[in-house]
Amino acid sequence: MRNIVDWLGLAALMALGCSNTSPAPSAEPPAVARPAAPPAADSAAQAPVAAPATVDPAVVEASTGGKAEVTEGVVKVSFPRNDVKVEVDGWAMPPFMGLTSWAGFTPGHKPGVEAMVMGDLVMFEDEVNDAMSAAFDAGLEVTALHNHFFFDRPKVYFMHIGGEGKLDALGKGVRAALDAARAIRQKAPKPRERFEGPAIPAKSTIDPAKVEAALGVKVTAKDGMAKAVIGRPAAVADCGCKIGKAMGVNTWAAFAGTDDNAVVDGDFAVTEDELQPVLKALRAGKINIVAIHHHMIGEEPRILFFHYWGRGPVAELGKVVKGAIGLTKSQP
Repeated sequence: MRNIVDWLGLAALMALGCSNTSPAPSAEPPAVARPAAPPAADSAAQAPVAAPATVDPAVVEASTGGKAEVTEGVVKVSFPRNDVKVEVDGWAMPPFMGLTSWAGFTPGHKPGVEAMVMGDLVMFEDEVNDAMSAAFDAGLEVTALHNHFFFDRPKVYFMHIGGEGKLDALGKGVRAALDAARAIRQKAPKPRERFEGPAIPAKSTIDPAKVEAALGVKVTAKDGMAKAVIGRPAAVADCGCKIGKAMGVNTWAAFAGTDDNAVVDGDFAVTEDELQPVLKALRAGKINIVAIHHHMIGEEPRILFFHYWGRGPVAELGKVVKGAIGLTKSQP
């Protein structure tokens, strides 16, 4: 116990000695340089960002012809496909189960953009391309085209649309696409089972030289048919693997029939910024789009694929396809 007391006393004396030996400052400490105050922020930058205006349901109803419903600020119109009876797996499917076209409108956030629209339109095979062209003519984009079912009779496709701009114009674009499909059904209540035009010849006699002249690339010929394949480089991000023509990242066109009565089908590999111009170019040339989707995940750059089907003389079909290829970064 005494040792502890002695140690505490010694510690106190040492502390007192240290405080007595500390020299007093002889002068005021030098001023510390402070950073200059930041310039006053621009008043415009300080102003709160204005919230986008709400979407007016009345404008949506007037422009689309549908009944608007509002949920979480989104104005949505729906159009059940009850004009044609559809069976899936032998069962009569009601529109409630997924046979309803819709479009949703949300406020825009960029200057001059009142609203953005997204939607999914239920289409039969003979309606798709007229509706797609009508959407393009109205300033909308088409972002996907695919099926939702197996064993559906008649076959049903789903066309996804999008766009930004004036609310009234977007609504009219949706209506134009739907009206194009309705016009087809008014002419023929039952969906067609093949494209219009003469039958495709059973035996193909395509001249490969004419295809090469039309496309400007070398082709492979077999049994009276001819095919051209153009690759483009890409990579899979996770593994760093290079992928290209041989791995399926390619645009191709195959011709069958005769030189004057040919069919062309194929696949375009496009980046996201190429999709709309190339689709529009093929539709302007009366070539039908039959699917728009992706084939891979995690690739760089992002590649989308769409499949097409066209009828006509080889020279005309080749000219349209070549023009569309020219809108991409794919190099023959």
